[in-house]
Amino acid sequence: MTKLSVNINKIATLRNSRGGDVPNVVQFAKDVQEFGAQGVTIHPRPDERHIRYQDVYDLKPVVYTEYNIEGNPIKQFVDMVLEVKPTQVTLVPDAEDAITSNAGWDTLKHKDFLVDVIAEFQRNGIRTSIFVDPVMAQIEGAKATGTDRIELYTEAYAHQYTLGNKDAIKPYNECAVLAHDLGLGINAGHDLSLDNIKFFKDNIPGLLEVSIGHALISESLYLGVENVIQMYLQRLK
Repeated sequence: MTKLSVNINKIATLRNSRGGDVPNVVQFAKDVQEFGAQGVTIHPRPDERHIRYQDVYDLKPVVYTEYNIEGNPIKQFVDMVLEVKPTQVTLVPDAEDAITSNAGWDTLKHKDFLVDVIAEFQRNGIRTSIFVDPVMAQIEGAKATGTDRIELYTEAYAHQYTLGNKDAIKPYNECAVLAHDLGLGINAGHDLSLDNIKFFKDNIPGLLEVSIGHALISESLYLGVENVIQMYLQRLK
């Protein structure tokens, strides 16, 4: 079964909009695990507009499933991850002013940088994953960095799926097959939802983990968090 990691950034966004501690990010992380989620994902950014750096430390004692920290490996981020030692760090090349992640790594151009960063995390017992577009050359480049896993950037698939274009899955399938042959673990994330997750999962061999936040939280407004998590788990079987 593919694991479901719940990205709780949107809970932090809601909290920050009011300036207090409601909803409580730590309690929400406890709850989603109790409801069946197999991981908790956060993506702290330098401006702390949703997850704050203090949240990263506060969450560490309560995440008993998989703790996945995403982000651009600037020095502040690297130092924090090395101190917290999550289960997994997912490296994302997002600009500081980006609303959300919008591209994968150019694993060929940034190979030397990624090799050094990944090696440092692995020396500290942290599993590594890097965010990549569904491009065969980038998968081969990812292998050369020494990363443990890749995370396929699924926005293009999700957009095309809403238009009825199921052929959009093809490059993801081809890249997953290649990644598997190269010995890379396969994660995926971005704009995955209850509508498109089953088709994606059924067509991606070896899919280990999906990270879902925006859609899951939005769907929960109508259907309830516990119910939505169970719906995802059913689709991911």
